[in-house]
Amino acid sequence: MFWEPHEYQKEAVKFLVEKGSAALWLDPGLGKTAVVLSAFRILKLKGLAKKMLVIAPLRPVHGVWPPEAKKWEQFADYSVGVLHGGAKAKVLKQQHDIYVINFEGLGWLSSQLNGKDWPFQILTVDEISYMKNTQTQRFKTIKPLLDKFDRRWGLTGSPAPNSLLDIFGPQLILDQGATFGPYISRFRTEYFFPSGYGGYEWKLQSDGEARIHAALAGKVLRMAALDHLDLPELTYNDIMVDLPPKARKLYDAFENNLTVELNSGNVTAVNAAVAVMKGQQIANGGSYLDDDGSGDARTSIHLHDAKTEAVLDLVEELSGQPCIIGYHFAHDLERLKGAFPDAPIIGSGVIGHKLDSIINDWNAGKIPVLLAHPMSAGHGLNLQGTGHAVIWYSLTWSLEVYEQFIRRLWRQGQKNHIVVHHIMAKDTIDEAIMMAIRRKDKTQQTLLTAVRDYVNRDTINPVDH
Repeated sequence: MFWEPHEYQKEAVKFLVEKGSAALWLDPGLGKTAVVLSAFRILKLKGLAKKMLVIAPLRPVHGVWPPEAKKWEQFADYSVGVLHGGAKAKVLKQQHDIYVINFEGLGWLSSQLNGKDWPFQILTVDEISYMKNTQTQRFKTIKPLLDKFDRRWGLTGSPAPNSLLDIFGPQLILDQGATFGPYISRFRTEYFFPSGYGGYEWKLQSDGEARIHAALAGKVLRMAALDHLDLPELTYNDIMVDLPPKARKLYDAFENNLTVELNSGNVTAVNAAVAVMKGQQIANGGSYLDDDGSGDARTSIHLHDAKTEAVLDLVEELSGQPCIIGYHFAHDLERLKGAFPDAPIIGSGVIGHKLDSIINDWNAGKIPVLLAHPMSAGHGLNLQGTGHAVIWYSLTWSLEVYEQFIRRLWRQGQKNHIVVHHIMAKDTIDEAIMMAIRRKDKTQQTLLTAVRDYVNRDTINPVDH
């Protein structure tokens, strides 16, 4: 099959070819991988590059880059070496055009090439938002290697997962401080101001966002799927369930304590996130706490099946139409496995051939119910071949995770109307999470605001998208 790029993809290829360092902020489904392969091909034909190193999350390392290169005729003669697993040392010694490695393998690669000629001219960081924290080991490992590359490209559909502060780390990788300087402290004081309890939250200055985007002009190409793709309709459906009496009693005790803490003024965004997780567990049907609040954090207890029963009813209504169900906690998965014992699972540790087999069967319409953890299915999965129902058994407050999960189905190639179902326990923290998502804000502070609004509510009326 020959890759025939759309006009926006031609623009993206030209952008990469012309830039020594560049960021592509492309929504899922816009073909970032093929764009990079095409740009690499042009530079290779011009004699400006011989080898490219791609750093990516583990799933794309195996399931995106090698098959994408094989898929298209113009890239088929390029060999891709995967630097992961027991054979990675052998692969490194082989002659490949493209080498793909996960973030955690960077230290090993650096040690293997220490004192040797550096073989790569181009660095591509897939999902470069993973580099947002400059204090992580992965960031500290890659930073001294940056000078060795002639070109550095960064790819992401979510450039600022939590706030615009997250832009600093990825941009430092790409241009080594040319845009925002080498220190995040300078970046913060230039565009933000301290806020929140104790000054631990950073808010944008009134003109901060505009100045950040102005500084990035010509260095970033931003494209949204809705601007370039004819995507099917996307609608949302809230399904409210009542907690049974015992679970209601336990949940109300939790919420009363939360209300007291919030009204004391001592709760931070981080504390709020922890509290949300505790309340969410009870709302979902399981908990790591006994009735008195004690218990073994490693052992879950079963509280109720209200959400599970709602999912069963919904799946029955779908009458065999394939659906993907998002879960969060381990005890969520146990209840779902009990309800759908034959359902495949995309979760932690499901990689390689096993994952590929699940994806192929799903896209072929062979899987009626697919269970997936949004963090495991959030990047690099193309699931648009069949199902068009997304069911959130357990919501996430992260707008990035929420959108990425939905876009596994709602992307180029999907021909069906997508319906996103939210299974929500009535009068619980689920409603606060939904409030945070619908505010379309990517800051953790948004969750704290939503929780405060929720616990101080008179009535809650879920807002339509």
